[in-house]
Amino acid sequence: MSVIKTLISRTYFRFFIPFKTLPLPNRLASETSPYLLQHANNPVDWYPWGDAAIQKSREEDKPMLVSIGYSACHWCHVMERESFEDPETAALMNRLFVNIKIDREERPDLDHIYMDAVQAIAGNGGWPLNVFLTPEGKPFYGGTYFPPVNLQNRASWKSVLQSISTVFREKRNEIEEQANHLTNHIAGSGFGIQTGTGEGVPSKEEVREIYEQLIKTADRKEGGFGAAPKFPQTFSIRFLLQYNYYSGNTDALKQAELSLEKMIKGGIYDQLAGGFARYSTDDEWLAPHFEKMLYDNALLIIALSEAFQLTQNSMYSTAIRETINFLQKELYSEKGSFYSALDADSEGEEGKFYTWQKNEILEILGDKGEDFCAIHDVTEEGNWEGKNILRLKPNNQRSTSKAQSSTTDAQGLAPNDFAATKQKLLNVRNKRIRPQLDDKILLGWNALMITACCKAFAALQDNKYRDLALKTMGFLEENMQGDGINRFYHVCKEITVLEEGQSEVQKVKASIPAFLDDYAYLIEAYIQLQEVTGDASWLIRGKTLTDWVISHFGESETGYFYYTHDEQDDVIVRKREIYDGAVPSGNAVMASNLLYLGTVFDREEWKQRALRNVMGLKDVMKKYPGSFGVWATLVNAFTYPLYEIVLAGSYCEKNHLEFLKKPIPNRVFQLTSVSHSELPILRNKPVHGPSQFFLCRDYSCQQPVKEVSELVRLIKNS
Repeated sequence: MSVIKTLISRTYFRFFIPFKTLPLPNRLASETSPYLLQHANNPVDWYPWGDAAIQKSREEDKPMLVSIGYSACHWCHVMERESFEDPETAALMNRLFVNIKIDREERPDLDHIYMDAVQAIAGNGGWPLNVFLTPEGKPFYGGTYFPPVNLQNRASWKSVLQSISTVFREKRNEIEEQANHLTNHIAGSGFGIQTGTGEGVPSKEEVREIYEQLIKTADRKEGGFGAAPKFPQTFSIRFLLQYNYYSGNTDALKQAELSLEKMIKGGIYDQLAGGFARYSTDDEWLAPHFEKMLYDNALLIIALSEAFQLTQNSMYSTAIRETINFLQKELYSEKGSFYSALDADSEGEEGKFYTWQKNEILEILGDKGEDFCAIHDVTEEGNWEGKNILRLKPNNQRSTSKAQSSTTDAQGLAPNDFAATKQKLLNVRNKRIRPQLDDKILLGWNALMITACCKAFAALQDNKYRDLALKTMGFLEENMQGDGINRFYHVCKEITVLEEGQSEVQKVKASIPAFLDDYAYLIEAYIQLQEVTGDASWLIRGKTLTDWVISHFGESETGYFYYTHDEQDDVIVRKREIYDGAVPSGNAVMASNLLYLGTVFDREEWKQRALRNVMGLKDVMKKYPGSFGVWATLVNAFTYPLYEIVLAGSYCEKNHLEFLKKPIPNRVFQLTSVSHSELPILRNKPVHGPSQFFLCRDYSCQQPVKEVSELVRLIKNS
C-alpha cells in the first residue's frame, strides 16, 4: 500500500495522450439503470459488471477500474463532468484499464465488498467509489472523489491512474499480496459478533446502558445525533420512543421529538411539497444534499407514525400525509410501485430546483411575501450560498415584521393562511427544469414503503394508505417473482418495446437475484399487511419465504445470514452485513421476522436463532448503539414481555382500528376472522360472536376483554 501511495504522491504532472474518438454511445447504452445510462455517452469505454469485462482484464492482463455511484449522487456528477467526460482523461483510462461502471443500488453486494476495501485502505468511504482490481476481481487500491488537478492534499485523477498502472506492472507481486490481504479482511469481517454468549436474555440494565451511550451522542439543541453531516437516524429515534414507552424516561421522548421537529422545520424537509432529502450538511438541518431517496422517506414515515401513536402530535401526522403525497406525485408508477430517487442537481447545479431569491418570492406573493419570508428564513443575502432554502424559523429568531405577530399552531407550523401562498410558489417551482428521476424499481425499498404505508394507516386510520400498501405488494408479486435463485428479483424497470406491427408496448423487465435485505424487508411487509388487513395468508407467505431464506442465505455456524444467495457466483466473497446503515441491516430485520413468525407458528428454533443473534451483538450495541439501532429495538422485545394479542369473534372494524392506533411495540397481533390450523395462537379462539381481545404470553391467555382501553390496562398491569 505504501508503494502505491508514495508513487501517487510523487506523480504531480499532466499527461498528454493522443485521443482516439470512441464510437458513441458506449456499452452502457443497452443498460436500464438510469445511473449507467447517464454515463452511456462518456468517451470512457465503460463496461457494465459482468463476464465480458473480467475476461478482457484477464486476456490483456490489465487491472480493472470499478467506479461505483448512484443517479442522485452529487459528487458522482461532479467527477463525471470533470474527468469521465474529458477526452484526454478518458483516453488514459481506456489505455491503462478495463473500466467498469456499477450502480450501487442495483448491485449493493458489490458496493459492500469494495466499500469495505476502500475503507480499509483510506480510512473512509463514500461515493463516487473508485476501486482498482486485479484480473481476479480482488481489490488493491481505491478512494472516493478524485479532482481533475492536483490539490494540496490530494493527487489528481490522472496522476492516480498513471501511478496505479505503473505499480501494477512493476510491483505485481506486492499488488497481488495486497489484494489477497484485503480480500481476506473483507471475507472475515463480522465486527462485534460474539458466539457462545451463554443462556439468558438482555437485562433492563443492559437496555439502560444502550440508552445512556446513545444519548451521549445526541444533539440536545438541534436534534439528531453527532455533528454534521447529520443523517435522520430513524432507528435511534425509534429506539428512544420505545425506551420511553417501557421505562417512562422523559428525556428519551424529548430527544426523539426534538429530532423529528427540527427535521420537519428544517431545510432537509421540503416546505412546499413535502418529503425529506437524504441528509443535512450542517447541524441545523438547513442545507441538505438535495437528493430525495425512497428509502429515507419510507423510514421517516415509519418513525413519524410511531411518534404520532405515542404523542398524538399533529406536526407528525401533517408530515406523514405530506410525505406520502410527495411520494405518490413524484416517485409513483402508474403500474403500482415506487421509483427510487430524485437527483440533487438540475441544470448542473445542486439544489437549484428548490432554492429561492427573496425578490422572486416577493414578486409571486405580493403583500403576503414579507410575512412568508420572515417565517421561512428568507433574506436578501440568502441563508445558503447566496440563495434561500425554505425552513420554518423559530419565533424568537424572526425579524420584526407583520409576520412576527402571526399566529401559529401548537407545534409552530406555518399558519393555515400560508397554504395558498405555498401553493403559488409550488406552481412556479414546478415550471423549473426538474431534477432527474431514477425510475428503477427496487424490491427492498418498495417493501420498506409497504411497511411505511401500513404504519401510516395504523396511526392515521386513512384507508388509502392500506390500499396503497396492497397495490404495491400486488405489483411486486406480479412483476418481480421468478424461480430458483430468482425467487424474487432485486430490481425491475418499466421499458417500452416494439411488438409486431411496430406498436409500442410498456413492459416490466426484472433482473438481478434479490439480496438478503430485499427478502428481509419483504417478509416484514407481509407481517405488517396481516396486521392491517387481518388476512392470515400474508403470514403464510412470510413463513414460506423465511424457510427459503434460511436455506439459501443462512450461515449455520453463527445463525446470521449472508447478503447473497448461495448460488450467486459473481462475487469474490459472501459477506454478512450486520450494521444498521442508511437502511436497516438485513440480519437485524430477519432476526425480528424470526421472532415474530416463530411466535406465530410456534417455531422455537426461529425464536432461539433470533435471540442468539441479538446476544451475539449485545456488547457492541452497548458501545456503538447508533450503528445498531434496529438491533437495539429488538433487544427490547427480549427484555420486556412479548405479548400475543388476538382480536377474536366476528370482525369489528372499530376495535381493529382502535387497537392499531395504540403504541404497543414488540407484540404479535392476529385476528380470528379467518381461521388457520397452522396458527397456534388462534386455537380455541371464537371466530364468530362478540368481538373481544385476548392477551396472551407463551400461548397462555388471560380472560378476554371487549374494549381496547381494557386491553391496554391489562398490558400495563401485567
